[in-house]
Amino acid sequence: MSVEPAEAAGETLARHDSLYGDAEKVSGDTRHGSGASWRQTVLLAFQSIGVVYGDLGTSPLYTYSGTFPDGVIRHPDDLLGVLSLILYTLILLPLLKYVFIVLYANDNGDGGTFALYSLISRYARIRMIPNQQAEDASVSNYSIPEPGSSKTKRAQWVKQRLESSKAARIALFTVTILGTSMVMGDGSLTPAISVLSAVSGIREKAPHLTQLQVVWISVAILFMLFSVQRFGTDKVGYSFAPIILVWFVLIAGIGAYNLAAHDATVLRALNPMYIVDYFRRNGKQAWLSLGGVVLCTTGTEAMFADLGHFNIKAIQLSFSFIIFPSVALCYMGQASYLHKFPHDVADTFYKSIPAAMFWPTFIVAILAAIIASQAMLSGAFAILSKALSLGCFPRVQVVHTSKKYAGQVYIPEVNFLIGAASIVVTLAFQTTTNIGNAYGICVVMVFSITTHLMTLVMLLVWKKNVAFIAAFYLVFGATEMLYLTSILSKFAEGGYLPFCFSLVLMALMATWHYVHVCRYWYELDRIVPAAKLAALLGRPDVRRVPGVGLLYSELVQGVPPVFPRLVDKMPSVHAVFVFMSIKNLPIPRVAAAERFIFRRVGPVEHRMFRCVARYGYTDQIEAAEEFSASLLDGLKLFVHEEAAFACSEHTDDGDGGAALRAAQAAAAEEKRFIDAELERGVVYLTGEADVVAAPGSSLMKRVVVNYVYTFLRKNLSESHKALAIPKDQLLKVGITYEI
Repeated sequence: MSVEPAEAAGETLARHDSLYGDAEKVSGDTRHGSGASWRQTVLLAFQSIGVVYGDLGTSPLYTYSGTFPDGVIRHPDDLLGVLSLILYTLILLPLLKYVFIVLYANDNGDGGTFALYSLISRYARIRMIPNQQAEDASVSNYSIPEPGSSKTKRAQWVKQRLESSKAARIALFTVTILGTSMVMGDGSLTPAISVLSAVSGIREKAPHLTQLQVVWISVAILFMLFSVQRFGTDKVGYSFAPIILVWFVLIAGIGAYNLAAHDATVLRALNPMYIVDYFRRNGKQAWLSLGGVVLCTTGTEAMFADLGHFNIKAIQLSFSFIIFPSVALCYMGQASYLHKFPHDVADTFYKSIPAAMFWPTFIVAILAAIIASQAMLSGAFAILSKALSLGCFPRVQVVHTSKKYAGQVYIPEVNFLIGAASIVVTLAFQTTTNIGNAYGICVVMVFSITTHLMTLVMLLVWKKNVAFIAAFYLVFGATEMLYLTSILSKFAEGGYLPFCFSLVLMALMATWHYVHVCRYWYELDRIVPAAKLAALLGRPDVRRVPGVGLLYSELVQGVPPVFPRLVDKMPSVHAVFVFMSIKNLPIPRVAAAERFIFRRVGPVEHRMFRCVARYGYTDQIEAAEEFSASLLDGLKLFVHEEAAFACSEHTDDGDGGAALRAAQAAAAEEKRFIDAELERGVVYLTGEADVVAAPGSSLMKRVVVNYVYTFLRKNLSESHKALAIPKDQLLKVGITYEI
């Protein structure tokens, strides 16, 4: 909270802030799992099994059928080649890349594509909206390095190139929303493929069921899954970790049984030469089969995206000692079974189960598929809620379903869209092979996006050795490109689905962000000058009315152009008036003590203030009553500190004591005045801007602004709900912006 002189309207907020002092009192971010003891880490590792690995654990249900889509294994050693590919893919991508490298690129404990972008945006000004303030760097965990440290020349060069190139900033933003779109695609495909593959096993015991009937059973389960989202997901994973653990024990046990009962010589696949022989023998067909092999890694990104609930050691422990051995044993057991019964490749998992274990395994498979889908949906909601802070999605209502876990959220509109897409996909494709063609593209595209963003993090943030960065990019980038080219060959067989879905979602997000940025610049160019503000308040028809007025605006500096419109339509201004701005910082959380920045607007007698409320991208905005109480407490503290600051400037005048007493008395009087006006009520005001393309705009711009953006704003944007403002305390002011 600033203690400097009044802000002149239109002046940027680039001054020292008393929250620098407050920030020193705020301890480091003691987030869930940070600095945990080994006992706590082991407990977190157990809990992570239910949240993170459901998708990865159910991949053995469909990987072999996706690798041999025609149901034919042409050569006995092809099994060894495919098994070797599966094992080394699991080692290279989930284990080496994610568990031992990518997890360390977390943003104060949070992971995922958006967290990487936020991490980069703190080290380089790559965000499109010019709302950065000097005070932001004082927030705990913002982590801006001091210039001049070792190995910064290369990082400074990269930083300058990013900041000076509009094309580079747009490319980074596009890659980030592409990753978000692909995760949303995952959210619709994971339930479809997981539930359908699990339910398909029932045909082993009920062969009279048709595939269409299996599809409708799956649709019924999906409908129930999406219907219960509004009740919250905080218990999912934590309560059902034992079920997923039982699932991993089952698949590991079945794998070990098949190895012992059928053909243990498949362990020769640990020799990577079988991969070379497989490609020599099959050529193009081997390359095409990579699209099925990569399905063994589905859910890998969840290890990074869901890191916020655990810690790095917990994820490393659970994957290295439970998930990887269990899944590897399962794949080896299936290969052993297929060596003896190669014609069962279309339904390997269920056919390889010992008869006595079929029904227990089938029931646990259904539960595991539902839990895997639930975890993916929870992750999709959380990622999209983070994207809101980029200004690239309408400000929809985000329901926080857990008081204990901040990342557990529910977005009604998005739940409906993903649920409808998942059911349509299941009905349209009907088999896991066709869905797998679409699913694989989502998986590999997210891998590739993470690799490119990680390379930037290594250059800009970690400042790693160039040889290490080049090795990381070449090894993982080339591997992922090989898988991507393979699965793109199946574009016409279902691969088009995630592209169409992502392109539509990207277009909507890009449209919203483009207009959002244009609107911000429009307001910034038309902020109300100090002289005009004084003249406005000095008009004889304008009166001050009792109460506190909070006018919401995107601007973090100056008086927004909607204010004169408000005064013209309703010639009155509340006795205490605050220009309010909600700003998201590119960090996960902002401590309550660092939430507000205050400035005084105009002379003291106007009792007008500017306030910027800062939130991290995982923070929840408080309810209106709690928010206004915190804001006004902060305002009174600001008044007190402003008086103290003014006194400190007069200590050398020879009459410091008198000045101090006068300032303290004035501050006490102003705080009493604020309390009295608070008792008379708080009114929330927002600008309801109708944004249209300016005359002479291109046809494309008119379509984007006048139709697409307007449709989104009218059908999805509910800013008063997102800000938790009661309708009976809300006043909207209509205004038109021509951009």
